[in-house]
Amino acid sequence: MTGDHFQTKADARQAVWDALAEAKAARFPFPPHGRIPNFAGAREAAQRLLAQPVFDGVSRIKVNPDAPQRPVRAEALRRGITVFVPTPRLRGGFKRLDPDRIPTDKVEQAASISKGERWAEAVGLDALPAVDLIVTGSVVVTRDGRRCGKGHGYGDLEYALFRELGHPPVPVLTTVHPLQVVGAFPSDPHDLPVSLIVTPEEAIAVESPPPAPEGIDWDALTAEDLEEMPVLEELRRTLSR
Repeated sequence: MTGDHFQTKADARQAVWDALAEAKAARFPFPPHGRIPNFAGAREAAQRLLAQPVFDGVSRIKVNPDAPQRPVRAEALRRGITVFVPTPRLRGGFKRLDPDRIPTDKVEQAASISKGERWAEAVGLDALPAVDLIVTGSVVVTRDGRRCGKGHGYGDLEYALFRELGHPPVPVLTTVHPLQVVGAFPSDPHDLPVSLIVTPEEAIAVESPPPAPEGIDWDALTAEDLEEMPVLEELRRTLSR
């Protein structure tokens, strides 16, 4: 689908979800629609990702909690990298997976959101350290670094939250199936771009990705958003002190 151009992000998402289903390239959970889709070759993509030079010397990363990035979380833990995982919808803030506390034979379990709770430590905003890079899930990406997720903006908000805390900008990477790489779709200023796209077959370095958000657009958040994501209300109170 590399040559396909879409007029809206919604059209691009639907086309990718449909393509993964039709090609039988999606993996559990099913259906792929409405989520960051798991895909055939996710483990190979994770191994290729962590073999990239950008991981040299990395000690802390943030990885999204979705199924296709579970192999990324596991591979990072095996390499002694501390992994910070946002809770779904940011309702519970962030969790830390410390490889020094996880037995080797429990890494796969720890990397699972449904089974790894015993290995995860809650981390408050005041104790959330800067990370060396971010791995995010995607529904659709382009070779020039545009990315869209499910449409709820959680990945964008998580990056913006780190910037609001005063953390420096860091590379943003993603693992996807080749069918998730398209020609073009429109993007917005708050959208989080990616600087490296990795599939099971290739690594696509983005030389000049679009600008990343510098912080949270508070005016764009509703009272419902703040109620659903208490960590944002906590951050706003912290920043107003």
